[in-house]
Amino acid sequence: MIRSTLSTIVLMAAASLSVPGQTTATPTMPTVADLGAQRVARLTKLLTLTSAQQTDATMVFTTELTALATIDTARQTAYTALQTAIKANDTAGIATEATQLGSLTTQAVTATATADAAFYATLTSAQQTIYNELKSSGLDGPGGPGGPGGPGGPHH
Repeated sequence: MIRSTLSTIVLMAAASLSVPGQTTATPTMPTVADLGAQRVARLTKLLTLTSAQQTDATMVFTTELTALATIDTARQTAYTALQTAIKANDTAGIATEATQLGSLTTQAVTATATADAAFYATLTSAQQTIYNELKSSGLDGPGGPGGPGGPGGPHH
């Protein structure tokens, strides 16, 4: 995943060099609030959410995404420590960081499943049927297919 990300960055950088007159503004990452709002907007269109459901969904997904951001930061730290332990041939350090990464994965799955359960509970039976179809097709996550929460996303 890191290689893929680095490859994408290198390709984007190379492409930007060949475009004359292009500005080099630093792109900004979407905030947790932005990501939550985008997901709620998409689900509102797909499920025809009421205002109350939108409010509940915003709270649920903001909580989930905040937890996942914290977990992701801890994962990066643990992964870096794991690489250090590997290079030092530190088997105890490897075991410690592997355990930490496993725990963080459990926390991420729990955060996502808890949010999904809370959101699902706000839906009508007709909306639940549609949502189940979205889940089985992989179109329910914050980023849609391949994005965070979709197939291949970081926490599924």
